[in-house]
Amino acid sequence: MAKNGNDKSRHIIQFIWTLITNAYLIGFIRGKIYQGKIKNICVPGLNCYSCPGAAASCPIGALQAVIGSYEYKFSFYIAGFFIIIGTLMGRFVCGYLCPFGLFQDILNKIPLKIKINTFRFDRALRYLKYIVLIVFVVIMPLLITDIIGQGFPWFCKIICPAGTLEGGLPLVILNDSLKSAVGLLYGWKCFILILLIVFSVIIYRPFCKYVCPLGAIYSLFNPISVFKYQIDKDKCVECKKCASVCKMGCNPTVNPNSLECIRCGKCKSVCPKDAIECVSFNKRKTN
Repeated sequence: MAKNGNDKSRHIIQFIWTLITNAYLIGFIRGKIYQGKIKNICVPGLNCYSCPGAAASCPIGALQAVIGSYEYKFSFYIAGFFIIIGTLMGRFVCGYLCPFGLFQDILNKIPLKIKINTFRFDRALRYLKYIVLIVFVVIMPLLITDIIGQGFPWFCKIICPAGTLEGGLPLVILNDSLKSAVGLLYGWKCFILILLIVFSVIIYRPFCKYVCPLGAIYSLFNPISVFKYQIDKDKCVECKKCASVCKMGCNPTVNPNSLECIRCGKCKSVCPKDAIECVSFNKRKTN
């Protein structure tokens, strides 16, 4: 990444990955969801199952669908998926492989005089995503199931703005039969999406910071993931440039693997002494 902190290369990777995970482009013409065998595979980022172009499944949607059944083998796949992806990358997924993260990144680049980096209850609100994960993704689908023991996707149904953007809006636009069927719930989801769009222009990645249950899961792996950041204490001069440039509110000199770090690389790009290193399990040293 360039020394000026330009993250254009990261956005290119995000865009390419978005195209790969939504490669069923004919779905946008037909207004239908791809339901082939590849759809049984999950992608790392938040990418709605109902998106007409989605070639695979969203792990959060899949988790809600199977968590109500102890006998459904697909649930073991989901658990293993989170463990493998989380252990390998942590929230690197959020920074590089999530289509909805790209959407928020683009919105935040809209020039506006009012840009909020932090506010009074910012840190407290960061815990909201863990509450969303526990309540809407785990407890409600676990307790409220259908006749065959499958949990209802409450997070997708009530909250997820990514689902509205990628699935709800395109399907309604492309299908006349759905236009007459939309009601209050659809209006509510559109309202959440509009709020998210407005806040994303003002605040960097508000959905990732405060709401996203997928980010909550991956964040727990940040301290132990194979891909990590490390501070070379011999090089670091405590200039605080890394902390000042971080839009997620992290301070790499205090904790280079914070639960909030999405591995965007801005801190690394502005370090005048190259004190921030990307390391793997076989290249770690004790400071």
